[in-house]
Amino acid sequence: MEDIKSINEKVKKEAIFVEELKSEISKVIVGQNYVIERILVGFLGNGHILIEGVPGLAKTLIIKTVSDAVQTKFQRIQFTPDLLPADLTGTMIYNPQSGNFTVKKGPIFSNIILADEINRAPAKVQSALLEAMQEKQVTIGENTFKLEEPFLVLATQNPIEQEGTYPLPEAQVDRFMLKLKINYPEKEEEREILERMTTGQELKANKIISPAAILHARSVVNEIYVDEKIKNYILDIIFATRNPEKYKLEDLKNLIAYGASPRATIYLTVAAKAYAFLNGRGYVTPEDIKSIGMDVLRHRVIVTYEAEAEETTSEDIIKNIFDAIEVP
Repeated sequence: MEDIKSINEKVKKEAIFVEELKSEISKVIVGQNYVIERILVGFLGNGHILIEGVPGLAKTLIIKTVSDAVQTKFQRIQFTPDLLPADLTGTMIYNPQSGNFTVKKGPIFSNIILADEINRAPAKVQSALLEAMQEKQVTIGENTFKLEEPFLVLATQNPIEQEGTYPLPEAQVDRFMLKLKINYPEKEEEREILERMTTGQELKANKIISPAAILHARSVVNEIYVDEKIKNYILDIIFATRNPEKYKLEDLKNLIAYGASPRATIYLTVAAKAYAFLNGRGYVTPEDIKSIGMDVLRHRVIVTYEAEAEETTSEDIIKNIFDAIEVP
């Protein structure tokens, strides 16, 4: 217990910057606490994030503001159907004077990448981005370059029904630690947005925290205590997506085509630790798992045609699983 106590003290001390960061971001962004918290979970848990929502909900502005508040290099890449992998990673440039090729690095060499409307780019570009996300390195010609930490991809996409989009394949979507859904603001929030955004003044967040501080906070997140009962709870949730009948969820068997992968187990644990850190705690509770679980799993549980016919979504299935699995 002494260990948990000391980790708890450490987290309380280290997590002070979280409130400062949130209040700095809220100077520009109205509401959207859910999205801002999840982006911080991505930073602390070293995981990429996919954000889905209709146009005009300030997805880009939120990401831009978070990166303003962190002293990092930020690049926004607008994904379009004619984008080429070299537009992302960079290319070899021939110098006629020397007769040599030199490397010209692309916008991917940054700390925070906003991949705007990722589902508008063809598969080749998506896979170039995903290599960078997975391997944290980029190959140009015969040279391989490491990407500097922290390296975080925040991708946005409009809901898939829109014209001219290339849906992300399941294997690619699985690389994102979290998938968030942004909804319209409340009426009071929208009034506040109206007040702020129509004065013609430029709103900008000040730099609050350095990349080194984020990397240090990550090392503290890694130390956060996860009890054996919590680990079993996580495993039960993941395994219930694969074999629902073993958890008295026979109704779900025909609705799930593929359950969550082992990557989901890892990400759910890491994200829960980061979420505990944001709440100033040195240990993970079942509530942390429940709070972050939907964001980790909604893009990892693939539904069958039968489920689609019944208009059952992966979120409905995950909700059922959370309701059915006994909380430790």
